[in-house]
Amino acid sequence: MRLDRFDLNLLVAFDVLVEERNVTRAAKRLNLTQSAMSAALRRLRDAFADDILVQHGKKMIPTAAALSLAPEIAAMVGDLRALIARGLTFNPAESQRSFRIVASDYVTTVLIGPLVQHLQRIAPHIRLEITLPRNDIQARLEDGDIDLIISPDRFLGGPHPRVTLFEERYVVVGWSGNPLLQKGLTEDVYHQAGHVAVSVSRDGTFIDNHLRDHGDRRRIEIVCAAFNQVAWLLPGTTRLALMHERLATVMAKALPLRIMQPPMALPVMCEMMQYHEARGADPGLSWLRHQLVDAAQSAD
Repeated sequence: MRLDRFDLNLLVAFDVLVEERNVTRAAKRLNLTQSAMSAALRRLRDAFADDILVQHGKKMIPTAAALSLAPEIAAMVGDLRALIARGLTFNPAESQRSFRIVASDYVTTVLIGPLVQHLQRIAPHIRLEITLPRNDIQARLEDGDIDLIISPDRFLGGPHPRVTLFEERYVVVGWSGNPLLQKGLTEDVYHQAGHVAVSVSRDGTFIDNHLRDHGDRRRIEIVCAAFNQVAWLLPGTTRLALMHERLATVMAKALPLRIMQPPMALPVMCEMMQYHEARGADPGLSWLRHQLVDAAQSAD
């Protein structure tokens, strides 16, 4: 017997038939007709190559094989019912579910990091698997390999729902002792400096793509692979960098940095959250999305 051809509902029928030892009563419990219950018993006999129940006078008696299988099948039916019930509800205080999120180190620092302190209290057993963005994130979302993508809107695609988390401005950051920043920041001063930039994928970053499209004149002297690395490459130098304002604020608490407004107009970045349209009613994922939205609003 192949499992992919076995109707799991027959396990429920087996459990009730052996317990009731009567086709009519079993049919009533399962809200089936007597003929449907009799058909289920025939299929069980074929599947297990055993009579399951045998007539003895006016009673039906389980076979030895049926009695030996009954505890295991009853446990399986109970486990399946519990599994289905868990799929319909989500209790964060007890859940041990894993959630897979694609997010940059910047998003992890300014949003997910503060959120996990709250989740530790209300959902201590859940697991978060955070991976950096790659060029295949849409394919991974389609395949169900990830639950959420957190990314600037321009890097999202496909028909799947997306929710705005927050808007982010860009600021110029340099060492607090940088002589170029002592007289104020003009476009000339900005372009005289060497710069630190970030390269995270072949798609580029939001701000680099904007600058490239508008004739970028920066003299880039250092390129690093993560947003969090930028701030550590500025102290003691005359280099500057464009950074997310939230990230710059966090880094300025640990490093001697000066944050200044850009001397030119820059677009506001919209950080979005995207999930598969087929998972919109998933109670666990819906809960996590609301947690992220609430955390983003609290940070504004």
